[in-house]
Amino acid sequence: MYDVIIRNGTIVTASGERKADVAVRKGVVEEVASSISGALEKEIDASGLHIFPGAVDIHVHFSDPGRSEWEGFRTGSRMLAAGGITTFADMPLNGIPSTVDAAALRQKANVGEEKSVVDFALWGGLVPGNLNELKGLADAGAMAFKAFMSPTGNDDFEAVGDVDLLEGMKRIAELGKVLALHAESGPVTSFLTEQKRREGLVGADDYLATRPISAEVEAVERALYYASLTGCPLHFVHISSAEAVAVIQSARASGMNVTLETCPHYLLLTHDTLKEKGAVAKCAPPLRNKTDQLKLRAEMNADRIDFLTSDHSPCTPELKQMENGNVLDAWGGISGGGLTLLAAIRYAKEENVPLAQVAKWTAEKPAERFGLGHKKGQIAPGMDADFALVSIGQSHTVTPSNFWAKHPVSVYMNETFPASVKATYVRGREVFAADTGPSDEKAGRMICL
Repeated sequence: MYDVIIRNGTIVTASGERKADVAVRKGVVEEVASSISGALEKEIDASGLHIFPGAVDIHVHFSDPGRSEWEGFRTGSRMLAAGGITTFADMPLNGIPSTVDAAALRQKANVGEEKSVVDFALWGGLVPGNLNELKGLADAGAMAFKAFMSPTGNDDFEAVGDVDLLEGMKRIAELGKVLALHAESGPVTSFLTEQKRREGLVGADDYLATRPISAEVEAVERALYYASLTGCPLHFVHISSAEAVAVIQSARASGMNVTLETCPHYLLLTHDTLKEKGAVAKCAPPLRNKTDQLKLRAEMNADRIDFLTSDHSPCTPELKQMENGNVLDAWGGISGGGLTLLAAIRYAKEENVPLAQVAKWTAEKPAERFGLGHKKGQIAPGMDADFALVSIGQSHTVTPSNFWAKHPVSVYMNETFPASVKATYVRGREVFAADTGPSDEKAGRMICL
């Protein structure tokens, strides 16, 4: 007996689109076929809708526990559910304590289990002084590890130096895990930032100048060299330049185990957005000039970027305030985690890219890279029944009332996308409906890897 049958929708997978019914039993996809018969408890008519695999966002910052006033598992997961995201991985910094040992990971896991309405995994951190904690983090269920190569602005989660980075890579490789890196050269960005401060230059153009593409490329090249010495699988987060993509792809062609992501804001927004909207558009690496954005888009279209993540990095509204146009001192991070699927659809429409690519970028590839692909990222028998029912062509305009994050402060406010999410399901349970909003019922669970 099927619990749910979704009928008459157009299923979108990484291999293409097709009309089909989907049958669910006990939270798992049982059958996908052109027509399904059989007893059932519930039937959903998806006529006119596209059924995407629930998006998998492996890069969000929910700051919970400790800074839930910035964002928390409850508000953050409801925001994701409203955007068709059914699984996320929370980064190890910004919470208190940072997730740099097994006890902190277990504490965060408990909070997530109590509050999240969608499924989740957790990152462990590589920071100065915690090399001996890495195995405990892995044993406690850390999906992968994250480190910074430039200052973080967080005293509890500092950037790692070269020696610790090398030793950390060696140990992470031995644990069979992946290390993700924020790859910007710390010496370069710190030197350029201090130079601007001394000169009293703190505006949008000055901020961009402190984080040039060359700083991203240098850090990527150095990390790849260290990985060649240690055998550590690498993943580069929020890559913002075609030049960095080329370096990573060259390493992959040589046989290295390396992947990369970019974010919707690097594909849809430019440095002009920072100049126009102020600190809500500040992030690191920064939004690039239009010429550089077009080069990055070309890499995306050539299938040289593995997948998309939101890098949802919110804060309290006052931290986004600027005094006298001072961009340098404003919090850096873009809030928009619930919009990755819609942004990917918008990008696909603008570039005339098949929707199958959207399913690959937002679901299949991130799940596959981080060991979630046995249950997440696809619509197929045996997979978790995670779906986003999307109306292509029915636009969605972001407003404070439908943003759902802790704070309605986002560069995407009032932006319009050419599709809208009508419903979201996690393991067959509805966690969002367009007419009622996100569920208040905790349906999510931590994914044990």
